[in-house]
Amino acid sequence: MINSKNLLFFLQKSGIKNFFGVPDSNLKYFINLLDDKKRNHFICANEGLAVSMGIGYYLATKKTPAIYMQNSGLSNALNPILSIAHSKVYSIPLFLIIGWRGSPGSKDEPQHLVKGKITPSLLKLAGVKTEVIKSDSDFKKIYKLVNYAKRKKCPVAILIKNNSLSKTKNKLRKLVKREKLDITREVVIKELCKQIDKKTYIVSNTGFASRELDKFIRESKNKKIIPFYMIGGMGHTSMVAVSKAIYGKKNNVICIDGDGSLIMHFGSLINTGLLKPSNFKHLLINNYQHESVGGQTTNVDQVNFTEFAKNSGYLNILNCKKKINLESKLKSFLKAKEISFMEIKTLPSNSKNLGRPNSFLKIKNNFFK
Repeated sequence: MINSKNLLFFLQKSGIKNFFGVPDSNLKYFINLLDDKKRNHFICANEGLAVSMGIGYYLATKKTPAIYMQNSGLSNALNPILSIAHSKVYSIPLFLIIGWRGSPGSKDEPQHLVKGKITPSLLKLAGVKTEVIKSDSDFKKIYKLVNYAKRKKCPVAILIKNNSLSKTKNKLRKLVKREKLDITREVVIKELCKQIDKKTYIVSNTGFASRELDKFIRESKNKKIIPFYMIGGMGHTSMVAVSKAIYGKKNNVICIDGDGSLIMHFGSLINTGLLKPSNFKHLLINNYQHESVGGQTTNVDQVNFTEFAKNSGYLNILNCKKKINLESKLKSFLKAKEISFMEIKTLPSNSKNLGRPNSFLKIKNNFFK
């Protein structure tokens, strides 16, 4: 096992002192140790942006930054890695810390097994020298990689498998104290399922939202709801849903989104607002956290999502942060005859022992009905 504190200390000793990234469940105990008060750590909206901040940091300081991510987000990162940082372009050293979900031989969800199998090959094709770190005794590999990155001025990477890091406490969880919230995501999804009384398609974002929706559909046995769970593809939920609304049957299509998911590809609001399908309902459940991967902040405390949606072209705008108003606000949201956006601000989840959607081909085929 890797001691998380020793890993951070060794990286700092090797000259890696600034960190940019997107939270990952594999790396959460390491991320918990990073300090965001001295501008040496920043949680970014997506992996490509994290790489870009690292590039800017190097251009300002000539020092090598660390970029952390889950391997599912490696595809987002490859554009700036290959087109800017690569040794045949601007030749910029980056130290990538990648949580390796779905590593060969591990038990994981299907979407992680697919990406996990090809992750080392992707890095090799990209020309990124890579080492797998399994314990503190592998730190000598890190030392060699850091020196290689500095000498060759190129990106390098380490892969860390699931359950490899020792536990630490989360000090990056930022609870929003300026608002007295009393709603949880479970309550929102339960009330939404209760109110749907006619055939409705729902596309739900990756993480706890899809798992909770799956649970409540099974428990309520509501056959009016036809779900498509985005078990991967974080940030792409709304574009899948809006396309279903435009090209499918004229039933309502609800997109259940999260704050961490939406900010990954904020431009989706602009595209959707231009298209304006009247049967599209965009429901944002905002708990200010990357909750399913450790509860790290999404940095959206000052973001006015409803104003942005309005300026993007959504016509019916609602918001809710009090449980007493939830039922009536959801009714207005569902009955609207025009493109709608609703933000519900929630507390962290209370869900435990949630199952996971499976039978993916069955889910897909049902979504055609």
